Amino acid sequence: MLSFRIVVILLFAVQIDFFMAKMESVISLKTGDNAPGFNLKGIDDKMHSLDDYSKKGLLVIFMCNHCPFVKAKIEAIKELHDKFKDDISIVGINSNDSVKYPDDDFESMKAVAKEKGLEIDYLVDETQEIAKKYGAVCTPDPFLFDSEKKLIFHGRIDDAMNPEAEVSEKVMINNIEKFLNGEKIEKDFDPSIGCSIKWKEQQT
Repeated sequence: MLSFRIVVILLFAVQIDFFMAKMESVISLKTGDNAPGFNLKGIDDKMHSLDDYSKKGLLVIFMCNHCPFVKAKIEAIKELHDKFKDDISIVGINSNDSVKYPDDDFESMKAVAKEKGLEIDYLVDETQEIAKKYGAVCTPDPFLFDSEKKLIFHGRIDDAMNPEAEVSEKVMINNIEKFLNGEKIEKDFDPSIGCSIKWKEQQT
């Protein structure tokens, strides 16, 4: 009986820890703001800067390897790449503390991308300065910019707000299609939900 109680308590503690780590996007960059610059190493071992991307739009997704919310969106990210690769550059940025979370280290980024067939540029933000400049707080936390690198949408990939949830609306696909068709994105902030970014030190 005692062992059963211990198991229940441990499961409850894990559940609390999971939901405490769950966060929602917040507004930092506003619609029309310029994308902060970056120069980050990618899993191809090359440096990638903001100026490298010159298509009609740029989608920057703060993401990682271990978060169940990100894992649940990998196929959706691949769909975005396959559908819009001629018009939209997609960049994944991993800002997590890989010392405390070794599943998010650089070599693991390479392994996950290869295993999942992820063809986007996947970059590491070792100093976490880029996440702070963008105001990213969770994974995934996507930012969509136009050809002039001005923010046009900050928010969710789809409306499945938990890893097990079913998708009924492909929010990012719909908004990119509106953008490419010259239509206005009515809801320019539609917060994503995911794991908190794992900061090296407490944010101030």
